[in-house]
Amino acid sequence: MATALKNLSDYTAATFVDISEKRFGLVVAEWNREITDVLSQGAYDTLLKHGAKEENIYRNTVPGSFELTLGAQFLAQHEEIDAVICLGVVIRGDTKHDDYINHAVAHGLTNVGLKFNKPVIFGLVTTNTLEQALDRAGGKHGNKGVEAAAAAIHMLGF
Repeated sequence: MATALKNLSDYTAATFVDISEKRFGLVVAEWNREITDVLSQGAYDTLLKHGAKEENIYRNTVPGSFELTLGAQFLAQHEEIDAVICLGVVIRGDTKHDDYINHAVAHGLTNVGLKFNKPVIFGLVTTNTLEQALDRAGGKHGNKGVEAAAAAIHMLGF
């Protein structure tokens, strides 16, 4: 569903499992930090809201969205990590770099999740403009970080 038709911060928690003993890894891209910090805070707050303990949430940064895959693998390989949430932003520019990065990250994160048999969540904001990215980082379309954390919790109960 297109983001314009759904608020990213809306989710149903009725089926969420107890996450008080679960450990989460957040991998956050530093590129477009004014946006990724908001995504990270949204994910962090959502995990706490649903019972995660502060000491069980590990936040790590990578230079950009392309590096989310390896950052996710570094965390996912640890048996004590139950889910990894990856957060970044790729804004279309004058070149086709966004196509290459988005495809590589989607494919890479899928492979990491399958390799380690645990949720690895794609929290990548992919937009045409900075304004659209801001709209998805706490703006009029909600917060993609909230959506990513909710997806992680949901998948832990699968």
